[in-house]
Amino acid sequence: MSTFDAQIGFYNNKMKSHSPIMSYFMNKWFKSGSPWIWLSAGGVSISLISVLGLLWLIASRGLSYFWPSELYQFDLTDEHGTKSVVIGEIYDREQIPVRQLAHLDLVLDPEQEILERLLIKTGNRELVSLDFRWLLSHNIQKTQTPKDLVVVERRTNGNFYGYIESVVVDGKEVAENQLAALLTRVENFQDQIDELQKSDIGAINYQLERLRLKTRKYQLQDKLTAELQAQIDSEIATLNQEYAELEKELMGYREKISRDHIVMRAMDGQLVTINFEYILKVTFNNQLSLVDKTQLFFSQIGSFLIEDPREANTEGGVFPAIFGTVLMVLLMTVIVSPFGVIAAIYLHEYAGKNAFTKLLRIAVINLAGVPSIVYGVFGLGFFVYMVGGSLDQLFYSENLPSPTFGTPGVLWSALTLAILTLPVVIVSTEEGLSRIPSAMRHGSLALGATKAETLWRIILPIASPAIMTGIILAIARAAGEVAPLMLVGVVKMAPNLPLDGNFPFLHLDRKFMHLGFHIYDVGFQSPNVEAARPLVYATALLLVSIIVALNMTAVSIRNKLRERYKMLEH
Repeated sequence: MSTFDAQIGFYNNKMKSHSPIMSYFMNKWFKSGSPWIWLSAGGVSISLISVLGLLWLIASRGLSYFWPSELYQFDLTDEHGTKSVVIGEIYDREQIPVRQLAHLDLVLDPEQEILERLLIKTGNRELVSLDFRWLLSHNIQKTQTPKDLVVVERRTNGNFYGYIESVVVDGKEVAENQLAALLTRVENFQDQIDELQKSDIGAINYQLERLRLKTRKYQLQDKLTAELQAQIDSEIATLNQEYAELEKELMGYREKISRDHIVMRAMDGQLVTINFEYILKVTFNNQLSLVDKTQLFFSQIGSFLIEDPREANTEGGVFPAIFGTVLMVLLMTVIVSPFGVIAAIYLHEYAGKNAFTKLLRIAVINLAGVPSIVYGVFGLGFFVYMVGGSLDQLFYSENLPSPTFGTPGVLWSALTLAILTLPVVIVSTEEGLSRIPSAMRHGSLALGATKAETLWRIILPIASPAIMTGIILAIARAAGEVAPLMLVGVVKMAPNLPLDGNFPFLHLDRKFMHLGFHIYDVGFQSPNVEAARPLVYATALLLVSIIVALNMTAVSIRNKLRERYKMLEH
């Protein structure tokens, strides 16, 4: 036997002598449960890191949309020697293989394999067909950031990038330093116009429509007398007179802001006249300091939260979607909470242990696993067409064939999501009831309290934290649901909010906007994909923030209830 074989045999014998000891310690380690503790800790850590990473991605991409970017002027020379100028913001950079550009006949270094290209937002939709274009770094001869470059944010046609040639007020050219004061004046006029259109004129139109429906209702019931007709005609005449006065005032405001304009020079040298009526903001991005950029950053976030969307939802704010999301979730919570708690009380406190009760529990568990789109189909068929159609026939016959409740709306959306989240509330409440010792019930009954008094004064207060847990889970699920809402109430653009100053103030029959559907619409149905991409992240961040805020509010209420009834529980 060689020396090498002898050494191998020695080590094998040594390992065999140690193997029983190692096996003993390994078995003891596994029986102690330590591997499963470390495995669970690792799984939780990975999940937490994944969630935080996702939130960081959404926040960084979403918030960067509001930070004012540098404005660039690129002097280009293409492969044919044609020179041009491009002005805009750099949205993205990417490296692409040179072989993908073989069709462009570029003169490049034979050893060069990668070429950089830039995605530039050029705006100026009246001059070019697309807001964005790709520029190859090979074609860029010169890059500048002129201080007098401006970005004009407009109500329509997106941003305009260029140089200010002149500012004209009342037919006379004025100094450029008066631009800020002019924009403030126009903004005040625009606010007054919006107030007139939405509040005053909108209220008159609403009252005229109600009078028309009132007349038709009396006609259907054969109760329209000459006296009633004269009274209604008098009210209509008064409203029409008020409408004419308001319309005259509205035209006056529009005339004041329509005669002022700004002349811009675009990147190709063309002069474009932009009326102040369509201008929201004029910003010299390249002249802004860090403090100015920070102020503009928070100002644009505020505008995003309180303004209405524009340009097929690719610009402007998301206030109607925020309002619709919060209102729908609150309505759903008000509806699902009592029904879920009552169902759980019946199943745990009153229902006998028989086949019927088992069938109910199985049904509740199975309801939790039904796809959400099925709830949407059910809500459309039952709530909208059956219940809503019946309500229209009984109470709103004067509106027919135009439906009132027989069409998707915020009420049917809240009811549909209430049914969707009902199993969550039932299961959570029943688990909370089952943790309460039977001795507490027996003690209360022995002291002379009725079963209803025991439930109201003893059982429900102790189970209230579990009830709030179910409501929290219901809110978290309902706020993010989109599929059923597409069938029972949500729309791309709602002209009016469900809540306004017209009686009955809360209009549950109206359609509404939702942040989840807004994300889907902007991300997948937008005609301008590149412009919509940052808005998807910004809206997603906002939706997550609203869900967290709603959940934190519910958690704080649950903690207060837990502290309040802690002594009663013990």
